[in-house]
Amino acid sequence: MSSGIIRDWDAHLAHERRRSEHTRRAYIATATRFCAFLSRHRGGGVDAPMLKSLTPNDLRAYLAERRAEGLGNASAARELSALRTFLRFVGGSNASVPQMRGPRVKKGLPRPVSPAEALQLTEDVADNAREGWVGARDFALLLLLYGAGLRIGEALALTGAALPLGDTLRVTGKRNKTRIVPILPAVAAAVARYVATCPYPIAKETPLFLGARGGPLQPGVVRASVRAARRALGLPERTTPHALRHSFATHLLAGGADLRSLQELLGHASLASTQVYTAVDAAHLLDIYRSAHPRAG
Repeated sequence: MSSGIIRDWDAHLAHERRRSEHTRRAYIATATRFCAFLSRHRGGGVDAPMLKSLTPNDLRAYLAERRAEGLGNASAARELSALRTFLRFVGGSNASVPQMRGPRVKKGLPRPVSPAEALQLTEDVADNAREGWVGARDFALLLLLYGAGLRIGEALALTGAALPLGDTLRVTGKRNKTRIVPILPAVAAAVARYVATCPYPIAKETPLFLGARGGPLQPGVVRASVRAARRALGLPERTTPHALRHSFATHLLAGGADLRSLQELLGHASLASTQVYTAVDAAHLLDIYRSAHPRAG
């Protein structure tokens, strides 16, 4: 029975949630391991009624076995998050998912959110939304911050006049300074999916990103969702909506972007504001060197 449930979940992740292949592989591997564990732990086959009857003790027993196999705190937190998403899918809209505190993750040195972490964060926020359209909204918004380097205030200030998104977007930033930022096809597609599922009309003069009741989306709502997701995934406290903009800049610089171009993309008034990313990037490269070079120690 469990193989059929997992296949259905994989299809749900691919077609309804539109999750990346990397995320799907990780989620399916976790669910497969979990069902195999339950078969041993509880005995017999694993079906939907069993999965709906699980308790926090069942999850603790699974994580204890995984920890005995050498799984670290951060990976355990991510597996727990994947399992919660899986159990919500099995249980449907009225699912009662066992609640337990995830493993504590040791704080690390400040560094940019990696591309994999940024995508994982956006997907987890979307998966934990109460309604499908809210999940699509949050996914599109966070992808816009990471994919185009917008401040959260800039993204929330966008109106329906920006639709449909093309290859570029005009953004009004601090001191009413406007700039043009490129829009990746994946970002445009995510925004289009959100607009298609939003139950409220989005007019040219109304905000692009709407709250649950149809009014303007408040930044505090976004920050709270990101805070819950980073805790579930075991990501450090530096993982905020604004950190996605910092990661956009750092990854572009690492990829060869020059400071002047980066200054324009970020909307910085002075080059000095942009130059801070050279120090961040250098620190990141030094980290890689120290961990990889045989004589770095």
